[in-house]
Amino acid sequence: MTKPASEMQKTIWDNPSDIIRSRAPDHPVMAFSPLALEATARRFLDGFPGQVTYAVKSNPDPSIIRVLYKTGVTGFDVASPAEIDLIGQIAPAAARHYHNPVRASAEIAHAAKAGIRAWSVDSQSELAKIIARVPPDGVEISPRFKLPVSGAIYDFGSKFGAPPELAVTLLQEVAARGFTPSLTFHPGTQCTDPAAWESYIRTAGDIATQAGITPARLNVGGGFPSHRVTGAAPDLEAIFALIARVTRETFGASAPALVCEPGRGLCADAFSLITRVKALRDGQTIFLNDGVYGGLSELPIVGNLDRIEVLDPKGQPRRGEPLSRTIFGPTCDSVDRLPGELDLPEDLKDGDYVIFHGAGAYSTATNTRFNGFGEMEHLTVRALG
Repeated sequence: MTKPASEMQKTIWDNPSDIIRSRAPDHPVMAFSPLALEATARRFLDGFPGQVTYAVKSNPDPSIIRVLYKTGVTGFDVASPAEIDLIGQIAPAAARHYHNPVRASAEIAHAAKAGIRAWSVDSQSELAKIIARVPPDGVEISPRFKLPVSGAIYDFGSKFGAPPELAVTLLQEVAARGFTPSLTFHPGTQCTDPAAWESYIRTAGDIATQAGITPARLNVGGGFPSHRVTGAAPDLEAIFALIARVTRETFGASAPALVCEPGRGLCADAFSLITRVKALRDGQTIFLNDGVYGGLSELPIVGNLDRIEVLDPKGQPRRGEPLSRTIFGPTCDSVDRLPGELDLPEDLKDGDYVIFHGAGAYSTATNTRFNGFGEMEHLTVRALG
């Protein structure tokens, strides 16, 4: 059926159900609410006691960068030459923190030419590579240290981070070479336990004391949680307050300036992924038109996103009793399955829509076209509910 001209020309929808009623999409749709992103950004800017930067890797969509920059986010955590250049083009006056601690020599040269002035390291060999290629004048280098993970979904320390004793040596070398010495850490993704930040901040104080160096800044990393599961949203303000209090207690009058670099915590809740049921097999197993090779790629690692809404093709909610079901994606691959089971209404039918709210992080950036699937449309909405 041909859509009315008013619907065909529409560029901003009211909400995901409006998209379903107007478009009846057969492919996955990522609905983006700039207003929701702005609200989360203001929550960080108003509450965090320092500079807020955005970890570009979580979702590098230029629309996100523009909204954050306009809202007042003045820095971006970049992990590659491509991300360095992206921010340079969209937000040229913003600070770019190159905090991926492992880089090829050519990547260091690219970053230096681009004017990068904030780096992190977690090994002596990587520090030596920077020292050999980057003049120290006004350049900050932050040793990145690690502790056993606590309260997070998965542990960045398995790949990155120096033990505290090595961080002492690195901090001393950074200062001795004339660079601005700072410290950084990452407590782990989706970290809902504020105590993780407390342990890291107090360890940062120990490192500084042992090194005899006062760090200029302390970057408390990302890890700030998004609203993944049904129930109360994460208490970001409690985390912000703890970070401020523990930093004062640990460093006193010589407290370093604070920096954070949320990715998921900023962007996830500004997006909802609209998927469609392509098959309900014998009333039990559900096949969606998107899965772990698409916008749901990280679910097998971090667990199901259970803030879910089920609508019929007219955009009306299904209200049947919840029934636990196995959910597969569209590809001809048995790995394409969401972990465990999800509770979905018992009156769900073929052609219905399953909306995953809070799906903006590590979804579009990792979407593939495996098996000929993965086409994803990006549309703008005023609200997500």
